[in-house]
Order: sequence, then C-alpha cells, then structure tokens
Amino acid sequence: MKWLWLSVLTVALDQLTKKIAEAELLLHQPLAIFPGFNFTLMYNKGAAFSFLSEAGGWQRVFFVALSSIISVFLFFWLKQITQDKQQKHNHLLQIAIAFILGGAIGNLIDRAHTGAVVDFIQVYYSTYYFPAFNIADSAISLGAGLLILDMLLEGKRNKNPMHDEK
Repeated sequence: MKWLWLSVLTVALDQLTKKIAEAELLLHQPLAIFPGFNFTLMYNKGAAFSFLSEAGGWQRVFFVALSSIISVFLFFWLKQITQDKQQKHNHLLQIAIAFILGGAIGNLIDRAHTGAVVDFIQVYYSTYYFPAFNIADSAISLGAGLLILDMLLEGKRNKNPMHDEK
C-alpha cells in the first residue's frame, strides 16, 4: 500500500508533538507563538469540540471502540483501492484516507492510554477562540478536505468521457 507510510508518519508526528507539549507546557497556560496562535496544553475526554466530554466516563470505551472500527475500515478501504484497477491510480483518494487513518490512530492511542486526547494548538482572533486541536486532528481535517476535493474531481472525471484511463 503505497501511501500507508503517510499514516505512519502522521501517527509518529502526532505522538511526538503531544509528548513535547506534555513535557514543556503547563495545563491551560497559553504560550504565545505569534498573535492569533498559542500552544496551550489541554485534555479532551470527548470527541470533536469536546462533544460528550462530561459524559461520566463511558465515552472512553465508546470512542476507543468507534475509533478502532473506523481505523480498521479505513485500512481495508485503502488496501482495496490500491488493488482496484480503476482506482489504484487515484492518489488523491489514497492520500486522503491515509491522513484520516493516521489521525484516527493518533487520537486512538491517547484515548486508549489515558482516556483523553492531548490538544495543544490554539488559534484565536481577538477574544474568539477555536477549540484546541493537535496534529491528528489536523490530519483528519486535511484528509476530509482532500476527500471532498476528490469527490468534486470525480464528478468532473465522470462527465468527461475522454478522461485518461490509466
């Protein structure tokens, strides 16, 4: 699987940066990098935007199970695409899935180990703060954006009967 290395790299960078954040940052104490951007150590027991973070603990098992199922699905999807004669040259789709897989595994490791995801990247404007995030979240978002782009391009490819079949 040509792009699986991207998932491995994403997990490695995610885990490395989280370990550095935990070693160097104080909980909820922003370290200003430049205006609009801080490093701030936080722990998220919930999902995106702290969804279910105050659910009482059951969400840990739920999110570990859900992340595991999604990761297995993404792995086999990526494997299937690389073996499909019509899709094996669709590198954009493979890259998108690889980023999402790496991000899912990066956050799964945190959840399984401590029950919370380490977040440390904080973006803001004036007094409006975007929820803190990490490298895994960024990879998932990038992968989702690439999936959308691939769907848009697929629509154009299907409308053009003369497109290049590899």
